[in-house]
Amino acid sequence: MKMIKILFLFSIVLCSAASVAQVQFDAKVSKKSLGINERLRVDFEMNKDGDNFNPPSFDNFRVVGGPNQSISNSWINGKRSFSKTYSYFLAPQSRGKFTIGQATIEIDGETYKTLPVAVEVTAAVDVPKDGNNSEYVASENVHLVAEVSDSNPYLNEAITVTYKLYVSHDVSITSNWREIDTPKYADFWSQNIDNQNNFKIYEGQYEGKNYRYVILRTTVLYPQKTGELNIEPLTLDVPIDVPGNRRDFFGRRVVERVNKTISAGNRTIKVKPLPIEGRPDGFNGAVGDFQFDFSANKTSLNANESLELNVKVTGKGNLKLFDLPSLKLPSSLEVYEPEHEESITTTSTGMQGSVTDTYTIVPQFKGNYPINPITFSFFDPKTERYRTISSKEIIIDVENGPLTASNPTQNASDTKNPIVLSKENFKYIKLDSNLQPIAQEPFFKSALFWSLLGGPFLLIPLFILAGKKRRSRLADVEGNKLRKANKLARKYLSEAKRNIGNTATFYESLERALHNYLKAKLNIETSEMSKDRISDLLKERNVDDAVVNDFIKILKSCEYARYASSSQATIQQDYNQAVDIISNIDKQIQ
Repeated sequence: MKMIKILFLFSIVLCSAASVAQVQFDAKVSKKSLGINERLRVDFEMNKDGDNFNPPSFDNFRVVGGPNQSISNSWINGKRSFSKTYSYFLAPQSRGKFTIGQATIEIDGETYKTLPVAVEVTAAVDVPKDGNNSEYVASENVHLVAEVSDSNPYLNEAITVTYKLYVSHDVSITSNWREIDTPKYADFWSQNIDNQNNFKIYEGQYEGKNYRYVILRTTVLYPQKTGELNIEPLTLDVPIDVPGNRRDFFGRRVVERVNKTISAGNRTIKVKPLPIEGRPDGFNGAVGDFQFDFSANKTSLNANESLELNVKVTGKGNLKLFDLPSLKLPSSLEVYEPEHEESITTTSTGMQGSVTDTYTIVPQFKGNYPINPITFSFFDPKTERYRTISSKEIIIDVENGPLTASNPTQNASDTKNPIVLSKENFKYIKLDSNLQPIAQEPFFKSALFWSLLGGPFLLIPLFILAGKKRRSRLADVEGNKLRKANKLARKYLSEAKRNIGNTATFYESLERALHNYLKAKLNIETSEMSKDRISDLLKERNVDDAVVNDFIKILKSCEYARYASSSQATIQQDYNQAVDIISNIDKQIQ
């Protein structure tokens, strides 16, 4: 009897072991040793379907393809054969010995893991120059090129980088490529002009051979410092269909797909400084070809009426990267902060359009007020010379209003003079009185008397409570800092808030507000505002890395979002984020 029980238990153990052994989950690699310029294929294969597949992290490798899933299900002699595979294509990032970690999957409620696989990455190996090798054929027939319009520009002169993908007639690309690495354009003001949804195929030549090509992207750059500047490469993962040597049933060549990582390569730009010789005193960094206009919407009005003075620059150049000339007006003219307006488009040749500062002027006294001419200077890179444009003198004639003690004609250097008022100013005052006595109750011991006497005593508790609240508010150092920072943030972002209903104008205003805040806090000019420079200066002033990263992120959002549609919720979110970021910087900066 005991023997029967033992055999029964032993058979159960064997059956359980057999059922467990039936599940297989393995990791397989295409090669154990490869060059750094080669690709590694990793297959995670199972003989039973499962759920919740989790791949390893693939440290020291970049995933350039996958996961690709394949399933094989067949019946042979009444026996079912099942296989499911997840495949990845990896590009090594450096040389050395590395381990492909464990993948996991759940099968019938149990979690299974693959064994780690060791691979070695060696120095680059020579790709066989063999027309039968698909990798070699793909690398020889697809090229990514970055064409630079001018490799030796002046500071703040526009250059264009055009990215072209050349494909020979021997191969084809039928699937979308994937962008792996995007250039950062350090030390440049940049704007992309993408062609993502409107590719046009051109015929051209590459290294003397006929190719087809598409223009992937055009990027406009304005260098912000002199010397040798590096343009980082654009890198793509491109699926290339290469005809193989095998043929199908109908005699057609079987196409093999190869995933290749191609790069446009680094480009170096040598930026020339603007010449010192002939530089005007009022030059503020404008580079391009511009026209200048200074005008008034009216020159004759009465005192306390308003007029508008427009300072406008029109043309082609770095319109967003300089400030317009400021006005010097007579002290008797009340001047409000100018309203800045930009009407700028960025094409493949650079910025063009206009920028305008509109001043609202309110004269206080009667007289003639000459407004001296103002000048605008810029550097023209085509002629390599500075040019200065001067406006005409504008005379404001105030016809009616109070007079000043001195000659009413004013100029920009006048100071305020005492006002002499004529007798006509008092003609509405009655000089002949006709007073009549009125009967009224005695003030002493009246209701008004007692209320005025006792009222101050009733206000004492209110003053005590107000004083306590004020002392508590003054003692709240962090709260005061927060309120002050929020007030400063909203001051700089007021223009952006006014334009919150217009996406393009909002993001232009938001970017300008962030730049003006930096100019006030860090004492730097617009031409120095590269993202790396901003990041370094904020960190030097003890601003947290997270806050610095958020500030750089919102700057990037402004650059891209002005030219893409955004919902009202997104715009409001970006505005609130900008307020918080400026508030945090103002609390932390030292």
